[in-house]
Amino acid sequence: MPSTSESVLSLAPVVPVVVLDDVAHAVPLARALVAGGLPVIELTLRTPVALEALAAIASEVPEITVGAGTVLTPRHVDQAVSAGAEFLVSPGATPDLLRAMGASGVPFLPGTATVSEVMAVLEAGVTEMKFFPAEASGGAAYLKSIASPVPTARFCPTGGITAATAPSYLALPNVGCVGGSWLTPADALADKDWDRVRRLAAEAAAL
Repeated sequence: MPSTSESVLSLAPVVPVVVLDDVAHAVPLARALVAGGLPVIELTLRTPVALEALAAIASEVPEITVGAGTVLTPRHVDQAVSAGAEFLVSPGATPDLLRAMGASGVPFLPGTATVSEVMAVLEAGVTEMKFFPAEASGGAAYLKSIASPVPTARFCPTGGITAATAPSYLALPNVGCVGGSWLTPADALADKDWDRVRRLAAEAAAL
């Protein structure tokens, strides 16, 4: 688990961003990611089982750093940390959410998509953030263009990134890692094809 002074951006080149509909998939999925060389997972709070799945991973797969994504409210912050989340990721940032995440005691990546949003997060004392939705918001070219104007900001771009486009982001000086959902395709989860997930994780870990 990273401490509040350590960087979520340094855990792995690719952070698997996962939507789970079946809590029974949580533990074997996490183990497959670890076996592939990615000891980190971001579980999005988009389904009724998300918090239960997060708690299961935190309890049964201690070798992985488990985070909560799609954190939208201070209540989500409390629920995620109580379930065992070791970091938090939001698609955007409001003053109330920034305060709640800052008080949570765990690392967090508030979401940004514009220079003004980046500046607002920097003004709050936070230098590491999510860039979302990455591809729809200008992609790697956009992040490259703002590296000089806002040099202290570092990003985890997420949204529409693929195995083919990830390297163009990772080559940027202001990008620490990318978030990717391609590591856990829906058909692999439905088929419980954990070996496929492991292979995809191994490919991503090598980026």
